[in-house]
Amino acid sequence: MQAFLIFAIGGFVAQLVDGSLGMAYGVTSTTILLTAGLTPALASASVHLAEIGTSVASGISHWKFGNVDWKIVLTLGVPGAVGAFLGATALSNVSTEAAEPWMSAILLALGLYVLLRFAIRPLRRRQLTGVSSKLLAPLGLVAGFVDATGGGGWGPVATPTLLSTGKVEPRKVVGSVDTSEFLIAIAASLGFLFSLADQKLSWTTVGALLLGGVLAAPLAAYLVRIVPMRLIGVGAGGLIVLTNARTLIKAFDFPAPAPTVIYGAIVVAWIAALAYTIRVIISERREIEGLEEDAPATAQS
Repeated sequence: MQAFLIFAIGGFVAQLVDGSLGMAYGVTSTTILLTAGLTPALASASVHLAEIGTSVASGISHWKFGNVDWKIVLTLGVPGAVGAFLGATALSNVSTEAAEPWMSAILLALGLYVLLRFAIRPLRRRQLTGVSSKLLAPLGLVAGFVDATGGGGWGPVATPTLLSTGKVEPRKVVGSVDTSEFLIAIAASLGFLFSLADQKLSWTTVGALLLGGVLAAPLAAYLVRIVPMRLIGVGAGGLIVLTNARTLIKAFDFPAPAPTVIYGAIVVAWIAALAYTIRVIISERREIEGLEEDAPATAQS
């Protein structure tokens, strides 16, 4: 019962982050399951099975709030499903000993990317002309493969790439990527079920992740409209980096005091990134408020 509650809370937090950012459900959930002792293939399989349900709940919630572009969903999601099936098959045929540090390295890199992407690089708005299928199709294929092999990666690869174009509203990027994840979850799950037929999958774990994710989905779809994406991204990215650094340190058996120094450096950098992000958000809001106050005065004169 205790494990069920922990995984349900983990699923809730993961979906809250994913539904607000358009990324990090798989990365966050897989990190939790690996820490609990699941093998990389079983962890990724459990997460993707749970995502079938959470992506439906998230997609419906985003659709109701007007956050979905169905052209992006299909053009990105279908190639993504192909990549996810191939990735799931590839991961299932890698030994546990070889896969665990490799997956943690991928998750750490994705977490670092999420943190830096939202802390440092501002989003640039351009004319909202939409994104070409020449970008969406290959992007979906690569993101789907990374997602299945890394236990997460659909959002961290797809969302920042689409946001960086500046050609689609940020809320529609988040909503569309989240909704298309349904196709990726089904394809990856089928790949894992075929390849892991001889391994025991914990449906209790899947159910816990699913329950937490479904409960968080409506709240996350609402938060994407009011909470600064940069702040959520930096917070989630730092947590993912810290957790997976611990797995890699244990895997490579670093001698003391190296682990303490590494943990300390990560925490200090994370706090600094959060402080910088908060300062930037406050500065931007003050600038916007100043422009709004100047507008009536200019109109009157």
